[in-house]
Amino acid sequence: MHAEVASEYLAKTSKTFVTSRRHEKMHQLIQNIVKQNSGETMEFKTEQESFWAGNFGSEYIQRNQGDAFLASNLHFFSSALRAAHGFKSCIEFGASIGLNLKALKLLHPDLDLHAVEINVDAANELKKTIPQKNVYQKSILDFESSDCWDLALIKGVLIHINPDELTKVYDKLEAACGRFLLVAEYYNPSPVVIPYRGHHNRLFKRDFAGEIMDRHPQMSLIDYGFSYRRDPNFPQDDITWFLLEKKK
Repeated sequence: MHAEVASEYLAKTSKTFVTSRRHEKMHQLIQNIVKQNSGETMEFKTEQESFWAGNFGSEYIQRNQGDAFLASNLHFFSSALRAAHGFKSCIEFGASIGLNLKALKLLHPDLDLHAVEINVDAANELKKTIPQKNVYQKSILDFESSDCWDLALIKGVLIHINPDELTKVYDKLEAACGRFLLVAEYYNPSPVVIPYRGHHNRLFKRDFAGEIMDRHPQMSLIDYGFSYRRDPNFPQDDITWFLLEKKK
């Protein structure tokens, strides 16, 4: 099967998100064909990357979409970015289908949006929100760019990255950040591992923003807050957010 045909098939079937086991196996096979023909490596450095690049990452899309999520994100970013001004470009690491970027696009219509996303189904959906050339369908660990953006964003992603690879991700976030970095994750003052939907070693809590500032002293805290899952109007998933600014 040619890569072009495989890509077209993926774009169509990603709308149904693979409901049967037979189609699921076919979908995974075609994902691999596309990766092979595009020159992407099929071997990931960590089991967490493979987990999110595969079927679990595709199933995640079904659970996390809709107008309620968009409304909550609009409220979230209005609060989390209230101290950030003048940013004209943004890159999100681990953007999924683009719900965060949709909210940012509504709040800042002229914002130049880019994204890194490991899961091919999510990346196909993401290309409906931002230009295809601005979607980098690869692992964050494999992302390399000499560009930087006014705002770098990571939300609910660091918690799923192998702890041994976190410093590498911190360095990529700092390098991509032209001025502001928004980190929105589960917080814990010391590292802990939490069971995640019946899986082990898939969710980690710690002080991500604090570790970034310790590793990169040019990053300073300018605002922070908490979004509660029981908020009666705009719930988020118990996220603690930190807005950092890079010193010149």
